[in-house]
Amino acid sequence: MRSIVEQPQDDEVPRFPADGKEVRPDDVVRELDKILGSQFFRSAGRSKQFLQYVVKHKLEGNAEQLKERTIGTEVFLRPAGYATGDDPVVRVQAGEVRRRLEQYYQATQADSPIRIELPVGSYSPVFLPRPATAPMQSPPLRLASLELEPPRKKNRVKPLLITAVGLALALAAGVGFLATHRPIRLKTVLEQFWNPVFTTRQPVLICLAKPVAYRPTEDIYRRYSRSHPGTFQTEAERANLPLPLDPNEKLSWDDLFIYTDYGVAAGDVYAAVSISALMGGIDKPSQLRIGTNYTYEDLRNSPAVVVGGFNNKWTMQLTSNLHFAFVEDHEQYMIQERLPGGRVWHTRTDQNGDTIEDFGIVSRLVDSKTGQFTITVAGIGPKGTQAAGEFVSTAQYLEEGLRGVPSNWQKGNLEIVLQTTVTDSVAGPPHAVASYFW
Repeated sequence: MRSIVEQPQDDEVPRFPADGKEVRPDDVVRELDKILGSQFFRSAGRSKQFLQYVVKHKLEGNAEQLKERTIGTEVFLRPAGYATGDDPVVRVQAGEVRRRLEQYYQATQADSPIRIELPVGSYSPVFLPRPATAPMQSPPLRLASLELEPPRKKNRVKPLLITAVGLALALAAGVGFLATHRPIRLKTVLEQFWNPVFTTRQPVLICLAKPVAYRPTEDIYRRYSRSHPGTFQTEAERANLPLPLDPNEKLSWDDLFIYTDYGVAAGDVYAAVSISALMGGIDKPSQLRIGTNYTYEDLRNSPAVVVGGFNNKWTMQLTSNLHFAFVEDHEQYMIQERLPGGRVWHTRTDQNGDTIEDFGIVSRLVDSKTGQFTITVAGIGPKGTQAAGEFVSTAQYLEEGLRGVPSNWQKGNLEIVLQTTVTDSVAGPPHAVASYFW
């Protein structure tokens, strides 16, 4: 296979420092040729294009050009200025290249002097020197130099000698194994929690509800302005300031209209932002859907994160028969354990009616009613939803919350009830208060 870059003369060869060592570009080119010719890349056209491009630019000192939009236009022929959020081709292919590189190095245990990796969250490859694998040489055993002792001591020397030889052989074998076998990196809890999203190339849908929102008509604002000159003269004022009507003033339905552009809950937005940032960090494409912009058919075709509790009809349907469920009883909103005498969780408010404690549910459904991997992130109130979003997107919270679940939780369905303390309208860290696995 022809190399993708000309190899410079030895006196002008640049070096790539790594772990106190230097990597030569000609070694990188040889390693790249072996990778591209392997069974893991041979027939993967897009992965080969991607890896060739990023390695070439890194070797040429142009790593600053390795940006998503640049790769999309130059490698995958997307138009200049294309919307990377709508077309995740580069992120998808980067994840595929990482997967194939991992397979290559696990399968070959190659003796090449370097290793090419593509770090998560970056499109700039790194070139790492492999540790030396020189075999460990033991000094020759000088059996002939041992003098035989009287018969009563001979039996003591022989077992000692056999033991010494055995230990030496075991040590040599152990060192050889460690030198030639790369240790397997265990997946973090965060990676295990989200691992099912990688079983499909479909993007993860992040689905928010958009409840019906009403707004006063322009006539109501004008009526108020006539008695309060200078107020609510602009759309910015009308959109950002509450209308302080007299509580005794009567309004009819004609004075209100459905405002289709408004209605997303703040807690849902915070949760969606946290989850979207996580998806970008693990190179899994995602799409944000709001209100009527997604249907049950969409949920059947893609893995999804459904955000919101009582305000999201899909959350209520997907969790209605689960161990922990959202329940409305005589205008009381709660989380209830579906058992005789089961536990119940309510929000708590202070004397001013402000929420000081909220609860939420995270459900991880490997095979939900939709037939797809689905996660629901929902609270009784908006703060509970916000806390649930932080829980599924933060490694520390997940590790703490999953300590009490079975060791094989990754293969099954899971529900966790979360509590958050609210201070000055800000949700605190989420804490798991109950869990159920099946």
